[in-house]
This record gives sequence, structure tokens and C-alpha cells, in this order.
Amino acid sequence: MKQETRGNVCVFCASSANIDASYLEAARDLGALLARGGWRCVNGGGAVGLMGAVTDGALDADGEVTGVIPKFMVDNGWCYDRLEDVIITADMHQRKQMMSEMADAVIALPGGVGTFEELLETLTWRQLGLVKVPVIILNTMGYYDSLLAMLRHAINEGFMKPSHARLWQVAATPQQAIDLLDDGDTVEFESKY
Repeated sequence: MKQETRGNVCVFCASSANIDASYLEAARDLGALLARGGWRCVNGGGAVGLMGAVTDGALDADGEVTGVIPKFMVDNGWCYDRLEDVIITADMHQRKQMMSEMADAVIALPGGVGTFEELLETLTWRQLGLVKVPVIILNTMGYYDSLLAMLRHAINEGFMKPSHARLWQVAATPQQAIDLLDDGDTVEFESKY
């Protein structure tokens, strides 16, 4: 018998398959840890890359996964056939809005411009007080070191407030991400706007 779901964790990540196996392993591990912790995984519904791996990890551990995917991606055959719970949206904008509305927390795994855009938009919404969920960056193999340095540079140069460094937390491993997720302090950030 499955345990009651504690909430939805929206996972942003790559759909690229041409990546180091360590990234795929970390994504599978995160999916399994989410499932074992009673969290439902919400992701983009894709079949390949980290998106497919996090789904596999969660489903193989008897977890629940909801895929949110635009119709054009379904029409192109990109939706993962293992998913039983799929929400089809009209476009990318509706997809992001729906994923944001469903999320009780966000974890960003490595990815490309789509993942960067999702992560940075969520941080912007959090900064503006439009969302209040914790945002955890899973920095597998130091993938996000350069982006984190850029964010620190923006703070140091006055383009962001020092308090904005509390918009996100960073984990080096999937277990650290889950530990941060389970820590109630991750939710706290008071926008000054």
C-alpha cells in the first residue's frame, strides 16, 4: 500500500541523452528518494535524459509522478509512455504556469537553456513574492558553479540584494537535496518589494 503523498516537488531538468552517466544516476537517485520520502514528482513528462531518469527512479521506487507536457511535444512522441498521470497543456507557457501552481517545492537538476529559464523564472517569482516554495539547486558534479558565481557577482555588484541569496539553496547530492526539502527553514524568504 502506497503512503500518503506529502506534496508535489517540481523537478526541472534536461531532456538531453548525450550526457555523462553520473548526471543520470543522480537524477534516478533523486526520483527514488522523493518516492521513498512520500513526495510526488512533477516534471516535464519527457522520456529521455534526466527527465526520464528521475521518472524511472520515482516509479521504480513505487512513487508517483505527474508529467506536464505541451501538446506539440506529445504530437512529436516525446511524452514518456511509463507515465500514467499526464497533463497536456496548450503550450510551454501554460506548462510552466501549471507546474508552478502544483509545486510545493522546486528542485533544479542540471540542464540547458530551458532548465535555466525555468529555474531563473522561479527565482524571479520567488523574489517578487509570487511563489513562496523552496527552491533547491542540485549541483551535481559542480554543474551550477558558474551560474552560482554569476548570481553572487550580481549581488556583489548591487544588481540583487544580499537577502536574495536566500532565494535558493544548493545541494551537492540527491540526499542533501532531500535533507533540505525536509528542513522547514527552506521555505522562509520575505520579499522586500
